[in-house]
Amino acid sequence: MLKNPVLKSIKPVVYQSKYVNINKKAIKSFCKNLDFCKLKKQIDRTSVELKLGSLGLGQKMNFLFVINSINFCYWGDPKWRILYKGKTYDGALGLLKAFQKAIERNIPITDTNYLVNLPRIDLLNILKGNVLIPLFDERWRILKENGRILSQKYNGEFINLLIKSDYNALKLLKILTKDFPSFNDFSIYNKKKVFFYKRAQLLIADIYREFRDKYKFKNIHKLTAFADYKIPCVLRKLKVLEYSDELSEKIDKYIQIPFGSEEEIEIRANTIFAVELIKRELKSKIPFIKSIDIDAYLWRLGREKFKNQKHHLTKTIFY
Repeated sequence: MLKNPVLKSIKPVVYQSKYVNINKKAIKSFCKNLDFCKLKKQIDRTSVELKLGSLGLGQKMNFLFVINSINFCYWGDPKWRILYKGKTYDGALGLLKAFQKAIERNIPITDTNYLVNLPRIDLLNILKGNVLIPLFDERWRILKENGRILSQKYNGEFINLLIKSDYNALKLLKILTKDFPSFNDFSIYNKKKVFFYKRAQLLIADIYREFRDKYKFKNIHKLTAFADYKIPCVLRKLKVLEYSDELSEKIDKYIQIPFGSEEEIEIRANTIFAVELIKRELKSKIPFIKSIDIDAYLWRLGREKFKNQKHHLTKTIFY
């Protein structure tokens, strides 16, 4: 039986955490007061807000691959934002709108032949906002690298990864993290590897949501929450995650927390495990609930209700 390596690897971190604690009473309180109507709507969502009617199925898959390849690190002072059709967007939605705009301008960002030789100026124009997006050169490098790998190994089509995986989420996760270095998201804690695979799992979830009416996906329920900035921020606000005084002070004073530090690893590991505990608590009321549904619910809660809540600051390409 296939298992998600993320869950097994985070458990020792959760049990040994010094800076982060999970409040199980707060989980029960959150689940008791949950807006089940909103959660049901989130589960029933069939897309990731794509408006790409001009693209074919294969191009849409490549589009999701492209944006998830560089879906990381948007914070700064000021925060990166773009203007699209009279509205301002930031974060992951800003990235999505920036690339939708590129499609509308007939820039072939779903074509790996274009990505392999992507001019720096083209990406600067695609991501043009109020300020330069953080880690711009890393994004440029990753798009070219992933375009080259997708071209050489999969004939330039993400759907070929899906076919190779037999539409199995865990097999697809293994392929993504093995063949594409920028998706291989792990850290070392007490001399052991801890896997998070945030962007790889999010890409698979996006593909599932967009195409679940067309394909029967296996093992989607085994994906975990996506350990990023926003989900732990929301869980902290809900008092599900409790931080040490030292860690709380760093976050509240905008002191950066290094990638791979004990504090940063503990935040991410406990975030994933807390969502698993929430899922366990909700199973009796919603038997088909998945971790990715709870993650999406918390993410929207963060954007709509806790937009100004402080989150930890870590410079990384992984989230």
